[in-house]
Amino acid sequence: MSQPFIEFLHSAGTDSIPEEMLGLGRKWLLDLLGVAAGATDTRMSQIIRDHAAEHFAPGQRKVPMLFDGRLVSPGGAALAGGITIDALDAHDGHKLTKGHVGCGVLPALLSFTQAEQMKDDKTFLASLIVGYEVGTRAGIALHRTACDYHTSGAWIAIAAAALGARSMGLESTKTREAIGIAEYHGPRSQMMRVIDQPTMLKDGSGWGAMAGVSAAYLAAEGFTGAPAVTVEAEDVADLWDDLGQTWRIAEQYFKHYPICRWAQPPVQAVLDLRKANKLKSEDVEKIEITTFHNSKRLAKRAPVTTEEAQYSTAFPTAVAMVRGQVSPDDVMEQSFSDPEIKRLAAGMSVVENDTYNAAFPANRISSVTLTLTNGKTLTSGDTEALGDPENPVTEEEVRGKFHFYAGPKLGKVRAEALEKAVNRLGDGSGLDALQDLIFAPVQT
Repeated sequence: MSQPFIEFLHSAGTDSIPEEMLGLGRKWLLDLLGVAAGATDTRMSQIIRDHAAEHFAPGQRKVPMLFDGRLVSPGGAALAGGITIDALDAHDGHKLTKGHVGCGVLPALLSFTQAEQMKDDKTFLASLIVGYEVGTRAGIALHRTACDYHTSGAWIAIAAAALGARSMGLESTKTREAIGIAEYHGPRSQMMRVIDQPTMLKDGSGWGAMAGVSAAYLAAEGFTGAPAVTVEAEDVADLWDDLGQTWRIAEQYFKHYPICRWAQPPVQAVLDLRKANKLKSEDVEKIEITTFHNSKRLAKRAPVTTEEAQYSTAFPTAVAMVRGQVSPDDVMEQSFSDPEIKRLAAGMSVVENDTYNAAFPANRISSVTLTLTNGKTLTSGDTEALGDPENPVTEEEVRGKFHFYAGPKLGKVRAEALEKAVNRLGDGSGLDALQDLIFAPVQT
């Protein structure tokens, strides 16, 4: 493992990280916490937190679960936190990893913060950004070198283990072993299996976070597992040579809607046409979507679970036409019986386009044609989802989404206090206020 990698992992701090990147760290943290709070009443989150409480009992190290408070082992808390965030598909992501860095990095960091009694908010903020830098590169490296399309958990394990080595101050040899163990034990789960048959397995982030946390503690105890080829192999060296120079946290995208990113371009196209032409769903006879292959694979038109609704292209596009939005409530079971949504989803045409396929994953493009009841047609043209790093969202949009997701679960006062605590990170005031707010149970 290269000395520059070791030095960056263990030495990067708020004094060496550009202020813009520190701001992005706070931005993605606020967004992740909003999504996590919004997801706590999903069945997926409830099951995993109960499972962690039952099967991941705390030992010497006791860690509270995110927005739950029950004490479990560090690995159990990382598992529960990652799967809770993943239960509502509205968290940040990255085009070339075809996945989500923060979803697993944050719960792993929170576990180490509690287990190793980290008090310094500057260290916490810098560590979160380091996790994004390692995780994004690990994801790109694994996609470059592996023939299968794996979930985020496969490479999140590497970032989680790296954060463990940093948090515990492991020397270079044990750091190398931790990352090697994590790469080997990371869940090489098949992403397209869950696209074709959506279940609570989703993106594997919680399992990857747990594997990485476990790997760090195993290495600390003398367990061996190096090398990690996605970090040390010559054919991926270019991805790691620019640590501390190129900031991959700036490449993350923001999700406006709680659905798979692949479904968001046609949703956006429908919303744009609806607004520009002052349409109601009753004005539309049929929706035709032209998209890329992976988007077409999101094929559930009549979901019966929220997982199927979040991993669908036709259903949320119909929701967008009927309701003018796609909110967390719109992908929950109470929306599945809406006859107008069912009508549009059932009659929708979804076809793939070779040009759009060639552009993926760097660009996710779709177009939509609406056939109106009066016989006219309207076409959107090429459309990408909002929130890409090339066109970043405003701070107001991030805060607005946070309160929209977190407010109903945390209450207005607690949500506002949490936003302030995130904004203060890095000023030296410590972590007590943040921790008090994120580990207490949510309102039910």
